[in-house]
Amino acid sequence: MSRRAVPPPAKLLASVIYRDEERFADARGLFAERIGTVERVSGPFPFDFTAYYAREMGAPLTRRFVVASGLVARDSLAAAKEAAERIEDALAVGGRRTVNVDPGLLTEESFILATGKNYSHRVYLRDGVFADLTLVYRKGEYRALPWTYPDYASDAVRAFLADIRAAYRASRGLGAEGGTCG
Repeated sequence: MSRRAVPPPAKLLASVIYRDEERFADARGLFAERIGTVERVSGPFPFDFTAYYAREMGAPLTRRFVVASGLVARDSLAAAKEAAERIEDALAVGGRRTVNVDPGLLTEESFILATGKNYSHRVYLRDGVFADLTLVYRKGEYRALPWTYPDYASDAVRAFLADIRAAYRASRGLGAEGGTCG
């Protein structure tokens, strides 16, 4: 018989897509105010796998990850998504976003993004927020799934997330390697 148990807390981070460095700095500041103290910021990743946001935000676009300090309960993902949407709204100009902020939870076994879009592989959380299983950790690395967006499947993004995973494990008193899956 299985017994329910609260899983270990997760690492909260957000992808921020933007065109203007000043807008990224503003988003980072609002993240710190509304979501959590910033522990780390990734270097820039060119956002060139799709032109999805170009019409609204212009081009060329860049992505950075903002990592919150400490750990959060896994059931906090929907609240993080709501806070991220408020950041987008606060920085919008003329009804158009200048940043796209997508929060996610990183754990030993997976990386899960919050989204407002339903699809067959997404699980409803609450208040119009879904959880998207984006990457799974197996055989020593985060691995893409058939529905993983190509930018998240890239070697550079997966390597950055693996580095965050190692720090996450260290913060929990675990070795940098190992894990629960494969």
